[in-house]
Amino acid sequence: MLITFRTMDARTAREMALDMPGTLEKVRYGRPNFSVKKKGYMNLWMDEDRAVIKLSVAQQETWTDEDPDHFSPLPGKLGKLGWTNVFMATVEERKFRFVADLAWRNVAPKWLILTRQAPPKG
Repeated sequence: MLITFRTMDARTAREMALDMPGTLEKVRYGRPNFSVKKKGYMNLWMDEDRAVIKLSVAQQETWTDEDPDHFSPLPGKLGKLGWTNVFMATVEERKFRFVADLAWRNVAPKWLILTRQAPPKG
């Protein structure tokens, strides 16, 4: 039996972000930016088919070590703060949903986190 995985695209990533409680979308530097209470957690680089998400440093190390084909630290200072590239053309939708939810939880207020059930790990 052949199992196929659905990969990500910018439209689906945007829909996922806007589905998270308290999320606002703004355009910053010409790119869609998603935040909760003025704290950014995801940017879409549609022309490069990637998303940049805010993970903790420990989360970033885990994901980039386990899956370097789909995740890499952003170069420079932002990468050292946990900002991580996610290559949407090849990452499975379920895995993207999980890490986008992690990024949202990293910046959302605790009372808002309680309103959302975590998705299963991809």
